[in-house]
Amino acid sequence: MSALTVRHDPEQSWDDLVRFWEEMEWPEGSKVEIIEGIITVSPAPAYRHNVIAERIQRRLYSVIPDDWGIFQTLAIAVPSRLGMLIPDLVVAPVREDTEADTHIPAALAELVVEVTSRTNARHDRISKPAAYAAAGIPLYLLVDRWAPDGPTATLYGEPKGDVYRPLSSAKFGEALTLPAPFDLVLDTAEFPTV
Repeated sequence: MSALTVRHDPEQSWDDLVRFWEEMEWPEGSKVEIIEGIITVSPAPAYRHNVIAERIQRRLYSVIPDDWGIFQTLAIAVPSRLGMLIPDLVVAPVREDTEADTHIPAALAELVVEVTSRTNARHDRISKPAAYAAAGIPLYLLVDRWAPDGPTATLYGEPKGDVYRPLSSAKFGEALTLPAPFDLVLDTAEFPTV
């Protein structure tokens, strides 16, 4: 099953688009995001996809402060890029003072993780990192199961405008280090391959 896109009227405001996203009845179990102003409905991720996210999440719990959380279905808003994105993992401080119950401002995230699926690889490689960088999220981890040269995990950081600098990369089977505040070595040999 592939993603479905729902185009909106370009004259709509960001608030109207978010209201439509919040109020529409979407297929149960689907992942509904706004990517560059287009509502995208994707099926739930596959098993191996979820295993990779779970293995990263399990390792991250050992290094994050008690007042931070790791969220799997939390939407983060990037209005400047017309984005309401749901990364596979969001690491952010737990806040009581958020305005909306459906999402948080992307700038609160310390790390976002995306695991590619065949149908969303372009978004995870191009559209989403541009939005995450524009929001100033310090670190972006892309676990690209479908990379042209084989499954690879790449850590990006030092956002400037809508561009990240690649910090390090590891083929599946190699170690990848997340810098402070995480100071964590991920063993990508734990990730199932395609």
